[in-house]
Amino acid sequence: MLRKTYDRTMRLAEHPHALGWLAVVAFVESSVFPIPPDVMMIPMIIARPSRAWQIAGVALAASVAGGLLGYAIGAFAYEGIGQPILAAMGKGDAMAEFNTRFNDFGFWAVLAAGVTPFPYKVITIMSGWTGMPLGTFIATSILARSIRFFAVAGLLRAFGAPARSFIEQRLGLVFTVFVLLLIGGFAAVNYL
Repeated sequence: MLRKTYDRTMRLAEHPHALGWLAVVAFVESSVFPIPPDVMMIPMIIARPSRAWQIAGVALAASVAGGLLGYAIGAFAYEGIGQPILAAMGKGDAMAEFNTRFNDFGFWAVLAAGVTPFPYKVITIMSGWTGMPLGTFIATSILARSIRFFAVAGLLRAFGAPARSFIEQRLGLVFTVFVLLLIGGFAAVNYL
């Protein structure tokens, strides 16, 4: 099922209204959809590198808006909608423990999920459920998703098709290491 969804998403990248479909995919990925918008962004940017920043901007705006839907699901409908989504992803068991510590590290959680391959939708729902301040959630989402989408756009604009395999295979790892180093750096500064 996931492969069919992936293939369908790739076909949408070739659609005449691909930017609109990208907005839809980026929006729903932030709260329920399993395929990240990068899957559409990559072929779109390779086909038209001059539109790389526009494509990244559409993904950013729609993703943050979709993140607000995830936040609302967590805040207002966690029991009926949010909990089943998280349980289906195998994240249901650790909810109680996670809730007690989440807001202490909420900025870092949103940043890490927004940049790395960790499912962003988990953090959007949890942010609403735990009552993370909305301003913090929005600002961090904008920062994280900007880093992710504009880095992909920049790499593809600069290096074209050869960057595709790097992005698809290693960019998640690079972003994860970056976030870990960033967190480690702030932790070291706090302890020194």
